[in-house]
Amino acid sequence: MTGLLEIRGARRSFATPEGGRIAALDGVDLDVGANEFVTLLGPSGCGKTTLLRSISGFEALDAGVIRLDGRDIGALPPFRRPVNTVFQSYALFGHMSVARNVGYALEVGGVARAERERAVAEALDKVGLAGFGARRPSQLSGGQRQRVALARAIIGRPRILLLDEPLSALDRNLRQQMQLELKTLQHNLGIAFVFVTHDQEEALTMSDRIVVMRAGRIEQQGSPRDIFRHPRTRFVAEFIGETNLFDVTVDRIEGEVAIGRTAEGLELRLPGAGLTVGRRATAVLRPADFRLAEAGLPVTITRSVYLGQDLNLFAAPAPGGPEIRVTARDAADAPEVGARVHLAYDAAAVHLLEGA
Repeated sequence: MTGLLEIRGARRSFATPEGGRIAALDGVDLDVGANEFVTLLGPSGCGKTTLLRSISGFEALDAGVIRLDGRDIGALPPFRRPVNTVFQSYALFGHMSVARNVGYALEVGGVARAERERAVAEALDKVGLAGFGARRPSQLSGGQRQRVALARAIIGRPRILLLDEPLSALDRNLRQQMQLELKTLQHNLGIAFVFVTHDQEEALTMSDRIVVMRAGRIEQQGSPRDIFRHPRTRFVAEFIGETNLFDVTVDRIEGEVAIGRTAEGLELRLPGAGLTVGRRATAVLRPADFRLAEAGLPVTITRSVYLGQDLNLFAAPAPGGPEIRVTARDAADAPEVGARVHLAYDAAAVHLLEGA
């Protein structure tokens, strides 16, 4: 991966109504490679949009440096930076045609009409809107307006495209379609995308790398699979997808498997490598890691949520303790609420949180 964007020690704070200050960015270090799709993921107020605005130049850092292609761009105004932003609101000019919206920056920049029309046609073709240039934004669907915003952002061939929750206003089906289209577009364009969202599904679907943020800091970063299967902290484990967390103390070692016991007496099989009797740990098991079986953890089904092909089952373990979430295929023999069943899982599927 070729280095493109380098952020070091980024800090930005804001005054609060009470007279104090709150750190939106608290010493953030981040690298983005050329042709990489990086998603900044986290809850509201974690600093992801402030970081995006700092890259674009709409927010000035209190401290730190931002380099693009090795050049410090911190002092450059937004219009001098080789980056473009796609906003959540699209920000299209309603009185202009689609073609003029897309080519407006070239028009203001004095690009010749013939060259401008060629570039507009190429940009619209890349986003699947060839032939739509004469329409007004009001004559387009939400997904089509989003594509117009994308075409406008890429026409100037930016080094990095910044996307600030651009899909949040779309309905679920259209949002899922646009997720795939965005990833394909990014690959075809060969430029870096930095995408901001609080939606875990978007992050997992599109990203080459996910950067999980919390309280102005990076909590963890890695590939979608690594973030999902190997969270480093309790926050990441709970924030990325549904999960089951079990606080256990290692009771005994049985060969390559350790047996952990919760405070309620529930016993869990854990990967034994590196564990010793008496060690405390937090075990992570995703709902899909469990399966209904003849033997295993004894539970009672307390709730069942129908999702089409799948069921979300909630089960209470016999010794007591927190409810266990299980994903199971819908079938004629699916357990009803109140049924006593057993849950099985592979010990190798258990992930232990670092430092637990």
